[in-house]
Amino acid sequence: MTDRVPASGTVHWIGAGLSTGSGLAALCERAERVRLWHRTEERAAAALAGLGLTGRAEPRAFTLPALAAELAPGDVVVSMLPAPEHAGLLSACAGARAHFACSSYVSPEVLEQVPAAEAAGLVVLTEAGLDPGIDHLFAHSLIGRARTEIGADTPATYRLTSYCGGVPAVPNDFRYRFSWAPLGVLNALRSPARYLEDGDETTSVRPWQATRPHILDGETFEAYPNRDSIPFIAQYGLPAAWTPRTFVRGTLRLDGWRKAWEPVFEQLGAGDDERITALARELAAAHPTTDEDRDRVVLSVSLEVETGPDRTWTGSYLLDLVGDTEESAMARCVSRPLALGVRHILDGGLPAGLNRAAETARRSDSWLAELAAEGLRFTLRLGQ
Repeated sequence: MTDRVPASGTVHWIGAGLSTGSGLAALCERAERVRLWHRTEERAAAALAGLGLTGRAEPRAFTLPALAAELAPGDVVVSMLPAPEHAGLLSACAGARAHFACSSYVSPEVLEQVPAAEAAGLVVLTEAGLDPGIDHLFAHSLIGRARTEIGADTPATYRLTSYCGGVPAVPNDFRYRFSWAPLGVLNALRSPARYLEDGDETTSVRPWQATRPHILDGETFEAYPNRDSIPFIAQYGLPAAWTPRTFVRGTLRLDGWRKAWEPVFEQLGAGDDERITALARELAAAHPTTDEDRDRVVLSVSLEVETGPDRTWTGSYLLDLVGDTEESAMARCVSRPLALGVRHILDGGLPAGLNRAAETARRSDSWLAELAAEGLRFTLRLGQ
């Protein structure tokens, strides 16, 4: 196998949307050279000024050919673009022998390129943001702790839930604040959700119809399943001797969200792609985000493992963060773990091939300790 390509020290950060935050600043402190690519050089420069990074990163106008022309072996490309753009970026990285990182789920198109990237000695880092990302860290950490206490070969049943949401810090009538593209929010709701509940595999064609109350520290939220949870049983490496009773990865919303969104759901159920695209524009115009608004990110991962009557191990992580005048909570929670992953590419800590934010309990605990040291606060609760 080809040796891993040594990192050059240069990072290309592509995009400066709602999820670009202090993670970029952290990279400016660690990397030898950072370039921010945006729609135009002027907009890239304005984004750097807004982040207080003028002079610490170089603004660039993004096109794929322009990026490819500046890539050198060992550079790291960080994509903050929509997931469909990642395959093209990874292809350009492969051509230049550059590493690749993003916060998104692994798409089939990216997965197809991984064997060639690995053979060329390139790191492909994915699922290294908030959700997916920090949720993986929490899950692996809890599973590792339970495995140590109970034993991987001990017959048991378990319930794992992982819910994450970006909501307004001050509740509004809409019960929501757009922290990423409205069309992406709507299309996620149009995707069927598959999960385990009470030992049965369940599919919800319209995920919002599976919404239920979820209480965290005495506060009632609404939670619904999202995407396909089932493959994460294998990804999280849960012991074969443990039988899943409930396994759900989903989304958190403020209490009252389902009722407030009833008109939206009516259109989601009946509208075609053109109508949903128009609806996204209408919702963005009707519910704009102002400079005075503050967002809130809530991520809760819980694990219960039962080994017999009245014998249950429990553990949970909770991240509850409100944005401030300097940075939104969503930007901090997405960009910080992604930047941490990029730093581990730069220091040689990640191997060639496909990597996610966490794939072992030890690595998860290490990343969580590093994030905590940087001020990203969360709580761990353990009980028997």
